[in-house]
Amino acid sequence: MAWVLDKSRPLGPQICEQVCLQIALGELKPNERLYSVREAALEAGVNPNTVQRSFELLEQQSILYSVRGSGWYVAEDISPAMQTLKNLWAEKTAAYFAAMEALGMTPQAIKDYVEEWSI
Repeated sequence: MAWVLDKSRPLGPQICEQVCLQIALGELKPNERLYSVREAALEAGVNPNTVQRSFELLEQQSILYSVRGSGWYVAEDISPAMQTLKNLWAEKTAAYFAAMEALGMTPQAIKDYVEEWSI
């Protein structure tokens, strides 16, 4: 697991995003056991309680489930994780467009720039 966390943003939501990304990209499969809370906390450089709360939130969203004494697992249905990732894409895209417009770019100029950049 490779954690990429921005210390200027709340860590819990970022941990949730990272887990959803790993599920959406197929790095974590349905019913696969996750790394332990302690392992994730060490890797991310955060308190284990932060990871535990994040996993519990993902359980409430039906993205993970826990088995007492065994650990955390990826839910069978990964569509909630996929939806979380799509929401993140939309959020990041909207922020990008707002930033570019604040720099004086028109929507057409942004489109042209993105097309040029992606070649």
